[in-house]
Amino acid sequence: MTHDRSRQDIRVRKTATRLADGRELFYFDDSEPYVSGAATRRLDDPRPLPERFAPVPGPDGTPRPVTGPEMRYDVLTGEWVPMASHRMNRTFLPPADANPLAPAKPGAAYSDGEIPAEDYDVVVFENRFPSLMRLPGQEDTVTPLDGEELWPTRPAVGRCEVICFSPDPSSSLATVGPRRMRTVIEAWADRTTALGALEGVEQVFCFENRGKEIGVTLHHPHGQIYAYPYVTPRTATMLRQARAHRERTGRNLLRDVLDAELRSGRRVVAESEHWVAYVPAAARWPVEVHLAPRRDVPDLPALTGAERDDLAEIYLRLLAAGDRFFVADGAAVPLPYIAAWHQAPVREGRDDLRLHLQLFSVLRAPGKLKYLAGSESGMGAWVSDTTPEKIADRFAEVMA
Repeated sequence: MTHDRSRQDIRVRKTATRLADGRELFYFDDSEPYVSGAATRRLDDPRPLPERFAPVPGPDGTPRPVTGPEMRYDVLTGEWVPMASHRMNRTFLPPADANPLAPAKPGAAYSDGEIPAEDYDVVVFENRFPSLMRLPGQEDTVTPLDGEELWPTRPAVGRCEVICFSPDPSSSLATVGPRRMRTVIEAWADRTTALGALEGVEQVFCFENRGKEIGVTLHHPHGQIYAYPYVTPRTATMLRQARAHRERTGRNLLRDVLDAELRSGRRVVAESEHWVAYVPAAARWPVEVHLAPRRDVPDLPALTGAERDDLAEIYLRLLAAGDRFFVADGAAVPLPYIAAWHQAPVREGRDDLRLHLQLFSVLRAPGKLKYLAGSESGMGAWVSDTTPEKIADRFAEVMA
């Protein structure tokens, strides 16, 4: 299946196929001859993979139905915790010639790569080792663990996808250029819409982990997209605060935050026609910056073509500034970071929450990490190693 999607002068062609085990894969093309449909990326997957939902041999050799991850409810915090034990054996720092996110090599013998085409622009596919997955015909029912009503369990229904930003393993999202960044934004928006329409999905989260310090297991420019069957704890907390703020003031909390940062100006590090980048007044991480649209929108699909164009430019500026934030021995230190898109849930809080990016790093100095030790991990009581104003001053110095 293919279709074209246009936003002003942007054209991105989306082509869908399935991998050998049945997982979905989508090419998002912006280059010729693919964007016009004159040619199509490779759609068949020659790998001898078993169907992902096929019965699997048990300890006695008898085929048994495949099982998916489950979630358990933490009665002390009110949070669902997915248990995905199969991820213990997922790919970990493979050698360069076994990178599963790289394009297929022309004429090469079979290798267990995830992308059949010999080249691509942007590609999205279902994660082979997902934390969240709905089995065919599976009902999302709550059952008590060990017969105890205090410990509810549910299937960890949902979906996890991988998005590859570039076919070049040595590149990064910061170096793809505005045209390709714009295609990434189209892919994020497309998948947010599609995943939000799936049965049982309550929230869609687009994010990127970058750097070994963050825990990245594949050194290739890529991110992930999670479709959760619940509203995540961070979002639930923001929603609770936003509703309390609306009850007191009648206004949107995140709108008021952006307006207050603009009035102060002390922590604003970049502005464009449609976007504002600022260090939040209570920043927790040693490097942290938020990027918010000037217009109130709940999620990425709600952005106009002009807002997406502008985002492609300022997002790359922000990532480039992050890579200049620290210097060691006269050379810039590539920033390990998490880039997290906070979007309103699918159904709940659409008028109370507001789209924004949170870009942050655990690096507090070259070669030194902020560890989440006793206070942060044990009590959830954050202690910052710097001040938001110092972070903003440094961003202002390195922002192009």
